[in-house]
Amino acid sequence: MTTKFKSGSAVKNGYYFNAIRWHVEPIAKDGDRLPEGKGDWMKVSTPVALALVPILGATFLMFMPMIGFVLFLQAMASPVLKVFNKGAADLAATVSPGWQPGEAHFTGKSPESAGDEEKGPTAKDARLDALEKEIAEKRRS
Repeated sequence: MTTKFKSGSAVKNGYYFNAIRWHVEPIAKDGDRLPEGKGDWMKVSTPVALALVPILGATFLMFMPMIGFVLFLQAMASPVLKVFNKGAADLAATVSPGWQPGEAHFTGKSPESAGDEEKGPTAKDARLDALEKEIAEKRRS
């Protein structure tokens, strides 16, 4: 297993590879520090470093144009997808149910007369008023 070094640490001379940054850093003197940045560094031998540098460069050259095309297509498709996404969100809001999950509806169906305004006192109210007067008179006497 190879020894890994943190960025910015003092190391012996040689070649060090950072897999996150895809970079091979030559260290000329003992005690020089590795560059700061993301990832750990591994010490590699000179033949491995000489083989690794052209491979990293060729990989970069092959994938750089493809990355450009992908980013260009993504930038062109983004406004079109936003239009469809907005339409889908409006449609979902239109067809969503009227109830909200988590609400409690223990009363069952609403009564048929719900929302009707009263048009004056009913016979029950008149009887209650008469009973109230009778109780008040009995308390006074």
